[in-house]
Amino acid sequence: MARIPYPDPDTLSDEAREMLGRLPAKIRIFDMISHADTCLKPIMKLGGAILGKTKLDPLLRELCLLHAVKLEGGMYEYVQHVPVTLDLGGTQEQIDAIAAGNDAAGCFSDLEKAALMLTREVVVDVRASEATLEAARAHLTEREIVELIIMAGYYITLARVTETLGVEEDLPIGGAVVDNVKEWVVKTQK
Repeated sequence: MARIPYPDPDTLSDEAREMLGRLPAKIRIFDMISHADTCLKPIMKLGGAILGKTKLDPLLRELCLLHAVKLEGGMYEYVQHVPVTLDLGGTQEQIDAIAAGNDAAGCFSDLEKAALMLTREVVVDVRASEATLEAARAHLTEREIVELIIMAGYYITLARVTETLGVEEDLPIGGAVVDNVKEWVVKTQK
């Protein structure tokens, strides 16, 4: 049960109601974030950009996203993104390895291991080591590295909102996210 009540939709600004109406389904985290009315649109636009406009490979993004929120303790986003990961070609073995905190498991490619280690260090230590950054640079462009760091920060922020405020988990809408995100990103960029 949420630790603070969700806002009354009738008290939201027109912009907040419009942004919430653009989602492919009702998503409680954004309902809760709408308390911070002026932050809702920028947060949703950043999420849309992360999911639909980055150069980072979508499956790699999802593996690192799961790793970041699992390390952070954010079950809401973890539950939402497991189906997305599977829809994008991730395996149950990879999901199980992330759940166990094994980012060096044999089910990951060298690229995935480097990106997962970078994610781990960014989340746990804030600053990745030189060795980890160099390992990531062997596989990723500078743009992709920055996108990965921004993605991790975004999702651990969401995890802190959901965990601190007790946002109830929604049923996963993974397929809807994968199928609709690019169309949604175009709409939210207006």
